[in-house]
Amino acid sequence: MKNIKAHDLKYTARALRRNMTKEERHLWFDFLKKLSVTVNRQKQLEGYIVDFLIPEARIVIEIDGSQHYTEYGLEQDAKRDERMRRMGMTVLRYSNDEINNSFDGVCLDILKHLKDKGVDTVSVDIDCQSTENDPHRRFVSS
Repeated sequence: MKNIKAHDLKYTARALRRNMTKEERHLWFDFLKKLSVTVNRQKQLEGYIVDFLIPEARIVIEIDGSQHYTEYGLEQDAKRDERMRRMGMTVLRYSNDEINNSFDGVCLDILKHLKDKGVDTVSVDIDCQSTENDPHRRFVSS
């Protein structure tokens, strides 16, 4: 979640959607895009850009790289998360490591939160496993 001046948000969000991280692409193409609810990528929200927003459930999903685990990063994330919670949002944070090594667990956790919010996602068959051969993915292995 990045705090950016209002006039730059639209263009920054667009650029971030075009240049998603490997982990953002994985979560988007292999899971979130397949949900039967609307999921917004790099959505502007109260002066910030959140990685993913599920408006119907009021859920924000953030994927955290290493910069989020510095003292400053943790402090800033806590402030932003509190602001989102005051807006009635549930903030789910997953590390790059969780996306890369526990993808099924991340998917199941998101589904649990959707179910807890009364949001039905059973109308779509979702396989939490990676689909690296999907031609729509811009996955670059490292």
